[in-house]
Amino acid sequence: MALKINIRSLINKVVFADIRATTFRFYSDKIESAGADDDGEKTVDPSKDRTKVIPVEISMKYLESSAYKQTYGDKPVWTLYRRNHKGGFAPRKTRKSCVRNGVISTGNPCPICRDEYLVLDHKNTKLLQQFISQYTGQIMDAFDTGLCQRKHKELLVSIERAWDQGYLTYDVPFREYDYSLYNTNSASK
Repeated sequence: MALKINIRSLINKVVFADIRATTFRFYSDKIESAGADDDGEKTVDPSKDRTKVIPVEISMKYLESSAYKQTYGDKPVWTLYRRNHKGGFAPRKTRKSCVRNGVISTGNPCPICRDEYLVLDHKNTKLLQQFISQYTGQIMDAFDTGLCQRKHKELLVSIERAWDQGYLTYDVPFREYDYSLYNTNSASK
């Protein structure tokens, strides 16, 4: 009886290995043929190509255009974005990057990666102000805005540069000091 079980398990292993090899060859041929044109070079969907550099001036004009107002309205760019995730609770960290090798590599890219005309730069203050809390004046977390980690780091650098160079203003908290605690000469008189 033990001999029969071993033979059956060997037959199953051989059959499944053959099926796996056949499906692997089938799908690898499909993938190679789907992304290649007549010369054998892989083509990239123009809507997912992120190798083209958009100047900051064009991005600033885009934020004033009717196309931007039609897409986002008066709301910040991140309000209509919702992340895809497994389970009932969203992970605390966002994905590392939406763009790999100059191409969007995910089906649901973050708000900045999905729109190529949104450029994070210290001069683009209208875009940067959308990521600063109007109540506290602090930069919003990537978990709240849905930005990928790479774009969130670019956002942090851009906002800090804008603060340093005076493109954005920020409030310094007012502090009251009791100078009688420090000046002993005036307290003794």
